[in-house]
Amino acid sequence: MIRIKICGITRVEDALAAAYSGADALGLVFYDKSPRYVTLKQAALLAAAIPPFVTLVGLFVNASAEAVQEVLQQVPLDVLQFHGEEEPKFCAQFDRSYLKAVRVKYGVDLVQCAARYKDAQGLLLDAFIEGTHGGTGVSFDWTMIPQNLPLPVILSGGLHVNNVADAIKQVRPWAVDVSSGVEAAKGIKDAAKIAAFINEVKKIGLQLS
Repeated sequence: MIRIKICGITRVEDALAAAYSGADALGLVFYDKSPRYVTLKQAALLAAAIPPFVTLVGLFVNASAEAVQEVLQQVPLDVLQFHGEEEPKFCAQFDRSYLKAVRVKYGVDLVQCAARYKDAQGLLLDAFIEGTHGGTGVSFDWTMIPQNLPLPVILSGGLHVNNVADAIKQVRPWAVDVSSGVEAAKGIKDAAKIAAFINEVKKIGLQLS
């Protein structure tokens, strides 16, 4: 079974649409340069609305330890996702499981990254676009992902209902992560697109099981 994370949630109705369509995890962005950024007040409201057994993930980009702790004091995050140049020691200090995002490009050694962040729950692999940290809607060459990665792979970057089946067949990830591919506008999700994406992932998962 391929797990599904819907990232960049900013509205309660989008969180509920994703949860009731079968998303395993929801992502909240605590990076103020993102169009999907949520304040602490927004995040707390979203967290309170999420039904049981849905994992809440907080995305950070080169935040200070104090900033991460401030979020944790007010928002019950289950998992932290670090999308910047954070060191392994930094990522591991918050008493939470964490994912390390890696922006994939030629020359990046993903096996070495997995070894360096060996305490991570998984590697989230996204497209490398200069000056950005995810949510670009751009995919990357999936053949650059080696078969022998010692950590679970969460595949991200430009996924949508029309390419996610091919991505899963090729990469066989533990999970897929989508943001712009299920949006009506940046930060505004489309419930029909969410449902279609999740149904497609579940369908291909059954075919491969």
